[in-house]
Amino acid sequence: MADFQAIRRIVMTLLFVALAGLLAFGGPLLGLSAQQGLRIGGVALIAAGIVGRLWSIVHIGGRKSLEVVQTGPYSITRNPLYVSSTVAAAGIGAQAGSVTAALLAGLLCALAFQFVIRFEENYLIGELGEAYRDYMHRVPRFWPNPSLYRDPDTLCVDPRILRRTLRDGVLLLAAIPFFGLIGAAQQAGFVPVLFRFW
Repeated sequence: MADFQAIRRIVMTLLFVALAGLLAFGGPLLGLSAQQGLRIGGVALIAAGIVGRLWSIVHIGGRKSLEVVQTGPYSITRNPLYVSSTVAAAGIGAQAGSVTAALLAGLLCALAFQFVIRFEENYLIGELGEAYRDYMHRVPRFWPNPSLYRDPDTLCVDPRILRRTLRDGVLLLAAIPFFGLIGAAQQAGFVPVLFRFW
């Protein structure tokens, strides 16, 4: 599973880099004030994604293959880390000043995670058996159901995993200055605008 997780991280990073590279040559059709509003909303989505990832990791803290964690965010969706990453991806896309880019980034991320989730589910069924099958029947795979929320009695946090998740989250914030620089470079004529999108 550790090898799969390493490959997953590399593939997702490459997907984000490829999408950012593509968006760097696009220009939004929205007016400047609409672009700015969308970018501010995108910052909120990135922040929500980071907070969601931290909240999730506090609850699972390296126990994913050892027990069925079913409290906190794991009580409302089986994959809160991936849901949070998808929200952040939409926020990154919004930094391009485009509704299309925000939706495309979120959708591509959600679709990519569906493959990862299926692999992980098969692995977790093998590791955790009937307890995980029961969890699968009660809690939605991806889209959260807040009515199922349950708090844990206590939490035990692995600070190394928390630090790594925070570091990864901070890297997501790099989209903000990246797209700001791209916009400035496009206006100065250093980066060509090859297509326009909403």
